[in-house]
Amino acid sequence: MNHLQTVLGPLAPTDVHGPALAHEHLALDLDRSGDRAAVLDPQAHGPRITEELTSLREEFGLALVIELTCRGMGRDVEALARMAKDSGVAVVAATGWYYEPFHPEEIGDASAEQLAGTLIHEIDGGIGATGIRPGVIGEVGSHGDTPSEPETRSLLAAARAASATGLSVATHAQLGRGGLAQLDLLTGAGLAPHRISIGHQDLLDRPSVHRELAASGAYVAFDTVGKESYQPDATRLRLLLQLLEAGHADRVLLSCDISRHGYLESEGGTGYGHLFRTFLGQARAAGVDEDLIDLMTRRNPVRFLTGAAAHEDV
Repeated sequence: MNHLQTVLGPLAPTDVHGPALAHEHLALDLDRSGDRAAVLDPQAHGPRITEELTSLREEFGLALVIELTCRGMGRDVEALARMAKDSGVAVVAATGWYYEPFHPEEIGDASAEQLAGTLIHEIDGGIGATGIRPGVIGEVGSHGDTPSEPETRSLLAAARAASATGLSVATHAQLGRGGLAQLDLLTGAGLAPHRISIGHQDLLDRPSVHRELAASGAYVAFDTVGKESYQPDATRLRLLLQLLEAGHADRVLLSCDISRHGYLESEGGTGYGHLFRTFLGQARAAGVDEDLIDLMTRRNPVRFLTGAAAHEDV
């Protein structure tokens, strides 16, 4: 693809001048218990999310958010469009299916081909009646070391839709597990590795897996930065430095995966800016230079979305 598809229309890669957040949620509903914790409600939380994005644009030049809320996750692309317009930060919306506990009934016994058709319809024609087109397929999920049968179908559907439309695929690997199996499924269906981002690898303390994913050409997403209850940032930084030392900086994507309203700054959480305000400072102190930071936070996300090869300039 020669452009990024955002909720406000096409965006040239050369117009992305600042960093991106590669895996976030701005509107979301994963509530299954009734406590409303795993929710980002556009009415209740949207204005505060917009304020955070605006502040990050002004302070750090935040240019782009890859918003990976997909079908069955409470997706609201009209809310994303409002936030993008009001904050001045470009937002890319997603399509696909999350991991099995959150699969909607439409997964059922539909074939991978039928599911791919559903995704292609949204990608080509827009989401519902909004006319807003997704610019990425994700976060397509699995849990455990191998995808379940319904997860396998949704991953195969993602690969087929990606091949048909030119979009790239971002995955949800629950607690970092199963990334190699996801990659095998997606590439086995004909999708090039550089159009795949394997999610939540900063939750998996296995540097050999990260190296194997990166060596294949896939992106390795360290995308839960700041979620200390899952993994200390000190461990994330160690894993990141090991991947950089192995020569794979061009395969890294970074983000915070804000998925509960309690993570918002206005509610005392680390917010969307933790990557810029804290974690990257720690990386700099450990010797990571500005060119590598620009690579990981700007050039890599743009290349991932456009399907560009690592050597292509953006």
